[in-house]
Amino acid sequence: MTCYPEILAGLVEGRHRWLITGCAGFIGSHLTEALLSVGQEVTGLDDMSRGHISNVNSALNASGGAGTFRFLDESITDIEACREAVRDCDYVLHHAALASVPESLADPVRYNEVNVSGFVNVLQASREAGVKRVVYASSSAVYGDDETMPKVEGITGKSLSPYASTKYINEIYAEFFTRVYGLECTGLRYFNVFGPRQDPNGAYAAVIPRWIEAVRSGEIPVIYGTGEQTRDFCSVQNVVKANILAAAAPEASGRVFNIGCGVRTSLNELLEKIYAVFAPGTEARCINEAPREGDILHSSASIQLAQDILEFCPAVYLEEGLRILNDYQA
Repeated sequence: MTCYPEILAGLVEGRHRWLITGCAGFIGSHLTEALLSVGQEVTGLDDMSRGHISNVNSALNASGGAGTFRFLDESITDIEACREAVRDCDYVLHHAALASVPESLADPVRYNEVNVSGFVNVLQASREAGVKRVVYASSSAVYGDDETMPKVEGITGKSLSPYASTKYINEIYAEFFTRVYGLECTGLRYFNVFGPRQDPNGAYAAVIPRWIEAVRSGEIPVIYGTGEQTRDFCSVQNVVKANILAAAAPEASGRVFNIGCGVRTSLNELLEKIYAVFAPGTEARCINEAPREGDILHSSASIQLAQDILEFCPAVYLEEGLRILNDYQA
């Protein structure tokens, strides 16, 4: 697996206190691991509704630095838990959320409660605690039905799901807290993040871990649609790097940035690459089913703004990310 001290070399100056919400989830656990590996003080908040305690344990065991970790088994829907978690913290990396388009269509009330009300709790607690900056996870889903390609931050379309709506509302609240209350907030619109510890199970699992598990077990992966829809697949190592850059970049407050690789890959191409890495010599096969409601047809990121303001550039592209994942699972 990619070494986080190398990726973060020169990006973290001094020792700081960080709160990571959703610390036991996929992205949150990587942020925890990375910050501990470079000697930071980390508080993790997670209600374990989607996270796994093994993710936190593996991050602690893998860290090679002298960081310290405090874990709180609480929810962002509890304002008092947020206040306790953010106490004495310098930076907040907010990644606690529900993140499935189909699930949000089935349960919009729950998605609003966690993703919107929970987010406002984190912002309010951070404001009260005098946090230097909140970096929060947004999503490429906010682009909705806009057909501009590649996606640029200033152009969005109509929302296609409650999940997408919650992320867009988060951006509105963050801008308000920055402009009115002076709380520095920076949003990162993630494009199809993948990597080690991403859960392959459940009806709403992300496509890469779900397909890898199918290919490894000899099953035939399912593609919803023709497979010609395109995505910008971004290895989790890039997301970790972007978070640390966003926490410190002087001109990033009050803004949102695309975080991807700037490369379009069709689902059919992705399937070929997965077979090549995880089942070499095996002919790629799939089952095509009807497209799912709320799915975006094409998506790729313009990362120019992130390059200009955050000095962000991807550290890992799709093929290398798949090889890292294969080595991790071996």
